[in-house]
Amino acid sequence: QVQLVESGGGLVQAGGSLRLSCVASGIIFKFTAMGWYRQAPEKQRELVARIGPSGATNYLDSAKGRFTVSRDNAKNTVYLQMNSLKPEDTAVYYCNSEGLGLVYWGQGTQVTVSS
Repeated sequence: QVQLVESGGGLVQAGGSLRLSCVASGIIFKFTAMGWYRQAPEKQRELVARIGPSGATNYLDSAKGRFTVSRDNAKNTVYLQMNSLKPEDTAVYYCNSEGLGLVYWGQGTQVTVSS
């Protein structure tokens, strides 16, 4: 059974920081691309950051320079360090895994940035 469990969301003031974590189980983590997506109310879900098995990363343009995605294969965990947060970063953030043609999602964690 595959599980992706996110944590680290919360309420923060603009300019602040949060670190999201996602612990994966039931997948071969080191061979799996991991991503962070977000969905704000009445908006489509969008990719925020992704890290491949080799460590290659890509980011949403608005996240570049502020967010950093990383992974710890020994802990089956992917992180999203978010700095200089803005009110427009407010959304539910979802962890995603893609590997061997299979895609899984976590339950999401709420991030709210107050102005």
